[in-house]
Amino acid sequence: MENFKFALFSIVILALLAFIGFWAFSTIESGSGHLGNQELKELTKENKDLKEQVSDLKNEISKIESQIEEQIQAEEKVIETPEPITTKLKYQSLINEMQKLVDGNIYMKRGSLGTRVGTVQKFLNVYNSTSNKIDNDYGPGMETVIKKFQKEQGLISDGEAGPNTFRKMIDWLKKQ
Repeated sequence: MENFKFALFSIVILALLAFIGFWAFSTIESGSGHLGNQELKELTKENKDLKEQVSDLKNEISKIESQIEEQIQAEEKVIETPEPITTKLKYQSLINEMQKLVDGNIYMKRGSLGTRVGTVQKFLNVYNSTSNKIDNDYGPGMETVIKKFQKEQGLISDGEAGPNTFRKMIDWLKKQ
């Protein structure tokens, strides 16, 4: 009977060892597989945390946007200024070009060349009701016409155009 108990005990132990071996073999992971699973768990947790942060930030943004909207609406109620009345002058684009000459403190005299000279030539065509060619060249003819304009406007009639002459030209255009 002793042998039977020993055999039975041995069979149970062997069955138990076989079961543990099967369990270990079926559940054991390779090193890279284990690391991959660990990394996946960490990334999943990090993704969940980031989604929560994004949700919190979206809520904060919507609160700030609503505060800004309320503030804008409050300011619009407080500041109800009438729209300025803007009048479009007949020669507004020419006035703007002439103003650039004043702002740039530009001086021109005989021999000057360029589109700035052309701007003054456009003015002189309007002023004298002529249609002379715009050649962007400050020649002797233009000098004579400038002297005439300066004299008529009470300026020093030197034939050189500078900010004072340009201001008089702008004033004349605004009256048209």
